[in-house]
Amino acid sequence: MSDTPFGFGLPPEEPDNGDEGKKKDQQGGGGQGPFGFGLPGAGGPGADNPLAAMFGSMNPNDLGAAFQQLGQMLSYEGGPVNWDMAKQIARQTVAQGTSDGTKDASVGPAEKLAVEGAVRLADLWLDDATSLPSGAASALAWSRAEWVEATLPVWKELVDPVAERVGAAMGDVLPEEMQAMAGPLIGMMRSMGGAMFGTQIGQAVGVLAGEVVGSTDIGLPLGPVGKAALLPLNIESFGKDLSVPQEEVRLYLALREAAHQRLFAHVPWLRSHLFGAVEGYARGIKVDTAKLEDVVGQFDPQNPEELQQALQQGMFQPEDTPEQKAALARLETALALVEGWVDAVVHSAAKPRLSSADALRETLRRRRATGGPAEQTFATLIGLELRPRRLRDASRLWASLTDARGVDGRDGLWAHPDMLPTASDLDDPDGFVHREHMDFSELDKMLGEAASGTAEKPDLKKKDDGSGDPAKGDGTE
Repeated sequence: MSDTPFGFGLPPEEPDNGDEGKKKDQQGGGGQGPFGFGLPGAGGPGADNPLAAMFGSMNPNDLGAAFQQLGQMLSYEGGPVNWDMAKQIARQTVAQGTSDGTKDASVGPAEKLAVEGAVRLADLWLDDATSLPSGAASALAWSRAEWVEATLPVWKELVDPVAERVGAAMGDVLPEEMQAMAGPLIGMMRSMGGAMFGTQIGQAVGVLAGEVVGSTDIGLPLGPVGKAALLPLNIESFGKDLSVPQEEVRLYLALREAAHQRLFAHVPWLRSHLFGAVEGYARGIKVDTAKLEDVVGQFDPQNPEELQQALQQGMFQPEDTPEQKAALARLETALALVEGWVDAVVHSAAKPRLSSADALRETLRRRRATGGPAEQTFATLIGLELRPRRLRDASRLWASLTDARGVDGRDGLWAHPDMLPTASDLDDPDGFVHREHMDFSELDKMLGEAASGTAEKPDLKKKDDGSGDPAKGDGTE
C-alpha cells in the first residue's frame, strides 16, 4: 500500500537547487500520518508541512502573501480541518498537472455535448439491466478543478468525524487545571493541526482529481445529488493505451457513473449507511495519551514540523473493540456490494452492445486490484483495505442472483440493509443465491390475528427446501 495521501503518487517536483534539492527531498522520508494520511518526503508544495506549502516555491515578490497566509493559518479557529487551506492546496496541486505532464483545462462545448450524449445513451441501456429508474437529472462534464470544488463538501463529511476525534485528544491531554494556563498553546496546536490535516487532505484530493473519471469512482456519491459527472480529460488519459475507440471508453464509463447514480438515488438508506460506518469507526479511535503528553510538553511553536513528525509515529490507532470491527466490516462489505452490483449491471448492459465490454471491464477490475481509487482512498483514509477479491465475489453473486431471481428479485434486495448479503455470503455466493426466501406468511397471519385479538409470536423461519434442517435458519452463525 502506498503511503502517499490516498494512495496516489504525487507529481514529481524539480528542485530549484538541483542535487541539493533532491537530497533534501530524500531526507524528508515518508510515513503514515494522522488516521492514515501519508506524509511523503517528496512531492508538491506542502508535502512535508503546511509551511512548505506556502514557502516551498516562494520568490521575494510573494513574501507578503506568504506571511499573510501564515497568519491566517495560525489564527484559524474553525473545525478540526482547515478546509480553506485544503481547497487552496488541492487547487494548487491540480494546477501543477499530473506526472505525465497533462495540465488541467476548461471543458469545451464539444466535450460537454459528448458527455451529455454518453450519459443519456447509458441510461437507456441501463433500463434493460436494472429495475431501478434513472437517478441522473442532468449530466455534467467537469475539469479537474471543478471536480475538486464539487466534491470537497462530501470529503468534509467523511473526514471531519475522524479528525474531530484526533483534534479533541490534542486539547484533552493536559490536566483540567492546566488547560486554562496552556490555552494559547492548545489553541495554536489545534490551529496547526487543522492546517496540517487541511494540507494533507488538500494534496490528496488534488492528486485524486488527476485520476478519477467521474463523481463515483470510490464507490461513494461525491458529487451533487442527481448529477452524473464525467471528466473528459481524465477519460482521455484512461483510454489512451487501451486500443479502444474513445467513444466506447466514454460510454462504458458513463454506464458506470449512471449505474451508481441510480443506486444512490433509489436506495435512500445507502448513503447514511456508508457514512455512518465511517463515523462509527471515528468513535472508536484510541489515542496514545502518554505519547501525546510527551509531545505537548516538548512542543516548540517555532518548530511546528516537530508536531507533524510526532503525528506520523502511530499515535492514533483504531481501538480493537467489537464495535470498531463491526464498523469497518460494515463499510467494507457495503462498498463491495455497491461496486459488485455496478460491475454486474454495467456488464449486462454493455456486453451485447460494445465489442470492447469485456476488455474495459477487466481493465477496471485490474485497476481496482492494483490500487485504484477505491482501495487506496479507504486504505489510507481510515485504515480500511478493500480486498480485490471482494469485488469479483460480489459481482458474481449479483450476476447469479439475476439468473436465479431475475432483475426485479435481485434489485429488490436493496429495499433494506438486512436483506443484503453479508461478508460471509461473499465467501459463498452460490449458497446465498440458492437459499430459500424468507417466509412472510407467518407475519401476515400474525397481523390478521392481531386484528382479532389472538396474536401469537410469528415464526419467520426459512422454508425447508429439502436440503437441510429448516430450524437452522440460513445456515450462518
